[in-house]
Amino acid sequence: MWAYTIRRLALLPVTLFIITITVFALMRIMPGDVVDLIMVQMTQSESRSREEVIDREMIEHALGLDQPFIVQYGTWVGGIFTRFDFGESLLSGKPVSDMILERLPVTLELSVMTMVLSFLISIPIGIYSAIRQDTLGDYAGRIFAIGMMSIPNFWIATLIIVLPSVYLGWSVPMEYIHLWVDPLQNMRFLAIPALIMGVMSTGMTMRLLRTVMLEVMRQDYVRTAWAKGLRERTIVLRHALRNAMLPVVTMFGGTLAMLFGGSVIIENIFCIPGMGRLSLQALVQRDYPIIAAINFMMSILVVVSNLVVDLSYGWLDPRVQYK
Repeated sequence: MWAYTIRRLALLPVTLFIITITVFALMRIMPGDVVDLIMVQMTQSESRSREEVIDREMIEHALGLDQPFIVQYGTWVGGIFTRFDFGESLLSGKPVSDMILERLPVTLELSVMTMVLSFLISIPIGIYSAIRQDTLGDYAGRIFAIGMMSIPNFWIATLIIVLPSVYLGWSVPMEYIHLWVDPLQNMRFLAIPALIMGVMSTGMTMRLLRTVMLEVMRQDYVRTAWAKGLRERTIVLRHALRNAMLPVVTMFGGTLAMLFGGSVIIENIFCIPGMGRLSLQALVQRDYPIIAAINFMMSILVVVSNLVVDLSYGWLDPRVQYK
């Protein structure tokens, strides 16, 4: 396993190089330009006289955008690997590292809470649907799973914000409270966004687990366990569920990336100061260092999570060999 892990880690720089240079190139061909936004702000500023001429080349030189693409990329990558410096925001001038470290814990907390709530809901229902196949509970669980996969989470979020305020006179709290200030209020605030953000992953996990559980329950070793007179709880949890969790764990790596993508919408709807909201603001403002830094952090997180998922196969199924 150690040799396999080392080989996977050796491929990490190649993967990050391809991702970062692709993102860096795509940002440069996006419509619009951050220099235009800066010139508009400087023109509308009351501190500048109308007669003062704004030099576009001077702004590009100050931001380092007049240098060749390779030089800009090399400077950015060198700052990351030598001193963990992602540069400064082109508009605010703040260090990008500080902005990310301030917002990353919020998104991580939201994502972890989403996955925990999703698993707590989907795994029991998926198991029950499999061991009670074609019963009324099974049909209800399957309908619930399909509904969760079909309904967009942003639509549910909009309804939860609008309908209670119109018909019940109650509105969802929209002021974020940090975890270290008031943990209980923080959990209560993030519970609703986490449930909404995990709607699709909950439905997918339920459907996948039910399908795999049905296949596992028909295996010979499960029939042998039944013949030995073991309790249903022991057969399901100790024999069937462990092997059925392999595809669910595989889906974990993709789910993590999906949660970060979904946080862009949910964080903006509920005014959560996380990475998703920061990335949308950076995209609108064409703030290249922030966009590149967020993509770099997300790439590392997804690659590491997929490595952890692959290594967990050996624990779940001893028959898996790493060669």
